[in-house]
Amino acid sequence: MSEQVIGSQSEVLFHFSIRLEDGSAADSTKVHNKPAKLFMGDGSLTENFEKCLLGLVVGDSKSFELEPEDAFGQPNPDNIYYVDRSKFGANTPAEVGSIIAFTQPDGTDLPGLVREVAGDSVTVDFNHPLAGQKVTFEVDILEVSN
Repeated sequence: MSEQVIGSQSEVLFHFSIRLEDGSAADSTKVHNKPAKLFMGDGSLTENFEKCLLGLVVGDSKSFELEPEDAFGQPNPDNIYYVDRSKFGANTPAEVGSIIAFTQPDGTDLPGLVREVAGDSVTVDFNHPLAGQKVTFEVDILEVSN
């Protein structure tokens, strides 16, 4: 039986950890021992991220650095909105640093980070919290199906 190698159409089960430039952990599937599942080529990860996984096999552990464009992108100024303070209430206070789920017209929730509160205006950032960050991914490959 040949070893399953990650290819462009593989299904991959793996643990990952994301570290910021200062070495702090931003996320890890190991915290709750719930590995991630990825379908290579489905667009959920950037092309360069997927290239880092190609050729790995079950049991491999690898660490690689990604520039912001290859990880979570650069912050987009169009994703920053100014919301009237009256839209917030006791259950969703307008406090700097709060992450609040905003219901979209299609019914899905989109998390936004409150960046600033000035008078009746609340600045909400809908960019990914890791946008603009260079990150290090550490992966442990658990299963590969082709």
